[in-house]
Amino acid sequence: MTRAQDPVGDRSPGRPIQVEAHGLDVIGDAERKGTPRTLFWPWFGANVSVLGLSYGAFAFGFGISFWQALAAGVLGIVVSFLLCGFIAVAGKRGSAPTMVLSRAAYGVRGNRLPSVISWVLTVGWETVLTALATLATATVFGRLGWGGGTGTKVAALVVVAALTVVGGVMGFDLIMRLQTAITVITGVLTVVYVALVADHIHWAGVSAIPAGSPQEFIGALVFMMTGFGLGWVNAAADYSRYLPRNSSSRGVIGWTTFGACAAPLLLLVFGLLLAGSSQALSKAVAADPIGALTTILPTWFLVPFAIVAVLGLVGGAVLDIYSSGLALLSAGLPVPRYLAALLDGALMIAGSVYIVFFAGDFLGQFMGFLTTLGVPIAAWCGIMLADLALRRRDYDDGDLYRPHGRYGDLPLTPLLLTLAATAAGWGLVTNTAASWLTWQGYLLGPLGLGGRTGAWAYANLGVLAALALAFLGTLLLGRGRVRAQEAQAPSQAPNERAVRV
Repeated sequence: MTRAQDPVGDRSPGRPIQVEAHGLDVIGDAERKGTPRTLFWPWFGANVSVLGLSYGAFAFGFGISFWQALAAGVLGIVVSFLLCGFIAVAGKRGSAPTMVLSRAAYGVRGNRLPSVISWVLTVGWETVLTALATLATATVFGRLGWGGGTGTKVAALVVVAALTVVGGVMGFDLIMRLQTAITVITGVLTVVYVALVADHIHWAGVSAIPAGSPQEFIGALVFMMTGFGLGWVNAAADYSRYLPRNSSSRGVIGWTTFGACAAPLLLLVFGLLLAGSSQALSKAVAADPIGALTTILPTWFLVPFAIVAVLGLVGGAVLDIYSSGLALLSAGLPVPRYLAALLDGALMIAGSVYIVFFAGDFLGQFMGFLTTLGVPIAAWCGIMLADLALRRRDYDDGDLYRPHGRYGDLPLTPLLLTLAATAAGWGLVTNTAASWLTWQGYLLGPLGLGGRTGAWAYANLGVLAALALAFLGTLLLGRGRVRAQEAQAPSQAPNERAVRV
């Protein structure tokens, strides 16, 4: 990244990286530098992980053909990251973290509900990515004969967790530099991986996979959306807030979407071809999504593969732990940002230990996690998108921190909409692989969709329903509230005490 591309301002190459002082506070105009194209780096670096290859096997798990899986993947990835692009516009219009900008729709303290949900989702994602990096390292070491048991897993977990936590604690400056390096290294090594295993693709086997039903196609589509862009929408403005307010909105949307989509789309296509060529590989991915990909590699490339796998997963985990710390502060925890990131890191390590050493079925729990939290996040996303579409002015920075300001404290309408959309959504999703989620799907029977064992049971309609209900409800009920907010005169800048709210 050149100095002209640096969204934080001018830096000399030798300038030491310091712990970011910013938390929930507004980024001042003097610190807002760069252009929308700088958003390519964090979004590409966070999504270039070889985990994208494993989504090919995940898609075939819905019982669909290659062409159906390809269509579901392309639509799911592009549409879901386009939602991230739209929400990223809020960052340059408000210069605060995503879950602070959300206060304009939910009120200052009413926003604590979606902040807690956002925090759980990001901590969950960083835990999943850390666990996968640990398992992949152990698999590689096992194949090399260097040991792949408990000791290897412990050492790998320590290294991966250290990289992730340090990046999250140090903050935006280090993250941007780290993501640039990850982008180059993982991009090159991923291309080498593709070249080495290309001869394992057998089109005859791929094309012979029978087509699935429309319900199975929709299920795969929603899974792709929750696994990619819907897992990032709650952090989409955390990086665009460093751009000048006069930055192009189209540029913000375009570069965010392009940067996030580029790698997953290519990896998905190749992952589908690999998984469709080998049922054994496809099944192995369910237990160890990254490590299974090493079984078709020559021994000499195992170490480079471990590097690309770990760096790619760390790239995503670092962005998650940074945003999870901001979400925790927005939920009301009165500590500095770096301490919030440390707390999230401790929870991440504990969760990773459970997945690596105690959990049995990874894929079932993973799908259950994505679908269950995908419903309330989709509801929040619908409200946030509609609220943003209704606004004609930039956010008032000061009132984002004042319970008695124009955005209010505990407005009932967005909270009730979120709860109603979430309740409807959970009633339309199921996941039998995760025993703790068997209570879901309670609307499938009453609505004539075949119940928990019918054709629509695994279509995951609840995610789309929550998104649509919240979006349309806000457009219908929120217009007057937004107009009243924008009719008020600008407030004073927030003081230090207000920022802690």
